[in-house]
Order: sequence, then structure tokens, then C-alpha cells
Amino acid sequence: MSENTRIAPREASQHDDRKNRLVLPRGRIYELPGRGRTFARVVQAPENAPTILLLHGWTATADLNWYSSYSALEGKYGLVALDHRGHGRGIRSQRPFRLTDCADDAVALLDELGIDQVIAVGYSMGGPISQLIWRRHPDRVIGLVLCATAASFSTTKQDHVRFAAIGTLAHAARIIPRALRQLIGSQLLTGKTGKDLRQWALGELRRHDPLKLIQAGHRIGLFDSRRWLRTIDIPVSAVVTTQDEVVSVMRQREMLDVIPGATSHEIPGSHTVCVGQPDAFRAALLSAISDVLYQSGWTETVFD
Repeated sequence: MSENTRIAPREASQHDDRKNRLVLPRGRIYELPGRGRTFARVVQAPENAPTILLLHGWTATADLNWYSSYSALEGKYGLVALDHRGHGRGIRSQRPFRLTDCADDAVALLDELGIDQVIAVGYSMGGPISQLIWRRHPDRVIGLVLCATAASFSTTKQDHVRFAAIGTLAHAARIIPRALRQLIGSQLLTGKTGKDLRQWALGELRRHDPLKLIQAGHRIGLFDSRRWLRTIDIPVSAVVTTQDEVVSVMRQREMLDVIPGATSHEIPGSHTVCVGQPDAFRAALLSAISDVLYQSGWTETVFD
């Protein structure tokens, strides 16, 4: 395991601390008119290169999901990575959490940045959000890259019971934030990560709004794009996690079977492969982006 999978990444503005840290792209708070304030990391696209919109998964933040991938993308593509509402430093709102709002938030941020089109890359919950961006704002996406995700997360009786339970929690008063952080942390962080990285990740988790996370889990259970998935008319590629304990490989493959012309890149990894096997994930992610660019008519040699 490389050293930078054990040591927490650092902000670009910090001085070099003589450790082999990944350096995060610069980020700041953006005001989205009529919506609220959100945090995003933004890197301008090189000439003739597209911008990649990174959409993180449930209970993560942009940095937790993508910190090990930023360096592989930066310099080759433009980047926009935002925290979804209720997650990290994302929008705080009195409205109940909705995936459609997350999709519209992302497009509002693109408006604020003056970016017309992107490749939307969604991981887990980010998959439905990227699909909804295409459905609600089809002129803003060149293509989709879907990672460890599906068209529906609740298709069996057991699934319905599990997500109904999340819905019940969402209507309860509140759960203890500390207990929720411990639960999330135990699922996200493995014993293979170093103490420095774990402490940084737990700091990210403390930023969450616990109630909105529960509401988000309920909304994920209600999401179902199978009725319209086959109408997607832009290039789609996927990173499929074949040992996924959260989104079964069968469900991931069923999604791809419906989307016309979709390609896939499989990794023998779990749902947190972006953290646990960053090298393998980065390779598959870059290949999936290349597929989308090739199918959309972009010539990558222009900006290699």
C-alpha cells in the first residue's frame, strides 16, 4: 500500500510538511442564488479539454470520495467537485432532502462558474444525481460515468424493509450525531488506513447534517430510473465493483444492459474501492472517461 493511502491529504495553501501527502485542489464556498451556500473544489480545464463534474456518494463528501482521484484528473481535465446538500459543507436547507435538488444544485454551480457542459461522474448516490442531471438538464452533459451505482436500489422485499426503516428514522426527531458518525466511519474506513487519514476523514464526517443524511438514505431507496434509463442518448460508461456489498454487481450490470451503447470497466473491489484500492479505481475511472470522450467525438490527443 502506498504511503499516501495512510496520510491525510492537505490543502494546496498549506506549506509542505515533508510528508508524502496528496494535495487537494483549491476549494471555497460558492453562493448559489436562491439555493444556498456550498463548498466546491474547482480546477479550470486546460485548452480544448472537457470538465469533469464529480458527484460523491451517500455519507461521503467530495474529498472523502475523490481525494485519491484528484491528482489523476487534474491537469488533464477541468474539475468541479461539490459537497451535496446536508453532506460536508454542502447546502443547508429546511427543505427535506431530494435527489432532484442535488442535481439542480450542481447545475446552478456550473452556471455560477460559467461552465456550459461537463462529463458527470457519479459514485453510488452520485449515480442517481448524474442521471437526474441528464434528465432535467440534458444540454449540460456530454456523457455520464457511473461508478458503483444502479438504476434502482430497492427492488426486493428486503430492500423495501431496509429503506422503509431509514424513512422512519428520517421522520424521527433526531439521532445522536456522535453515534451516526461512528457508524459511518466504521463502514467507510478500514483498518488498512493510517491513523492520520482516519482522523482527517472523521473530521470530514463531523461536518454532516445527521437528519439530512437519513433523509438522503430514504430518497435513495425511492429512486428508480428504470422507466426512462433506455432513453439516455449520450455516451455512458461505468466502473463496476464486482465485490460490492452495498450495490450488488448484478444490479450494476442490469443498469448497463438497459442503457444503449454503455461500456463498463470492472474492478474486483468493494463499495469503498475508491478508498481501499485507489490505484485500480483511478485506472478504471480514466478508462471510463476515455470511453465517453471517444463516443462523444472528443479527440483526447488534442489535450494529452
